[in-house]
Amino acid sequence: MNTGRIMAIFEKDLKEFTRNMMLFTTTLIPILMAFMFRNIGPESTETPAVIIAVIIGTAYSTILCSSIMTMMAEENEKDTLRGLVQSPASMLDILTGKSLVVIMMTGISLGLALLVMDAEISWGAGGIAALVLLGLFFLALGIAVGLEVKSVATTSVYLLPIMLVFGFTPMIETIVGDESHIVRQVAEYLPVYQYVFIQEGTEAVPLLILCVWAALGLIYAAWAFKKRMNDENK
Repeated sequence: MNTGRIMAIFEKDLKEFTRNMMLFTTTLIPILMAFMFRNIGPESTETPAVIIAVIIGTAYSTILCSSIMTMMAEENEKDTLRGLVQSPASMLDILTGKSLVVIMMTGISLGLALLVMDAEISWGAGGIAALVLLGLFFLALGIAVGLEVKSVATTSVYLLPIMLVFGFTPMIETIVGDESHIVRQVAEYLPVYQYVFIQEGTEAVPLLILCVWAALGLIYAAWAFKKRMNDENK
């Protein structure tokens, strides 16, 4: 990897991110949700860990995953990815530069959302590891889908299921109250739910499950990357 090229890509994409209203407004979603959750009355049955997990899942799905997906899809749609690949910058440089932009914007938005909620979070090794593994999963998923689709409009077909299945998972508790229900049992193996368990004091198994999800995301991204490179070389 070339640091100079990575920073050049980072600066270029950061400017484009802030100018693109569709991308920039996604950073407001977790903050707005934080204001909404902060005003939930004492009658709410949701635990703080669940609410915090929903905010984190929202930030990771609507900013981290969605933004990198849109940025890669835009390169495909404008056919500029081929030019980037043929430039001195390697594909790894390109992905790293773009990833740094969405990671930074996600971190800023999530930090502000947690401040709005005045959330008490355990910043132990397990909690930090969970955030990193969750970030790897959503980032890899966004890169993979972004490399596969041919247009920005197509990303919406993938984004909604990703948000509902992976981003908003803990909200299933408001729909399915029975913990023994098959839907709840399946949902509790999804990535964001593992953060809930870690915040509640269980670390070993949730971290192992998160490692599996992160590995699956990276495998998917590697497959999409290889497929894209083969298409570019034809």
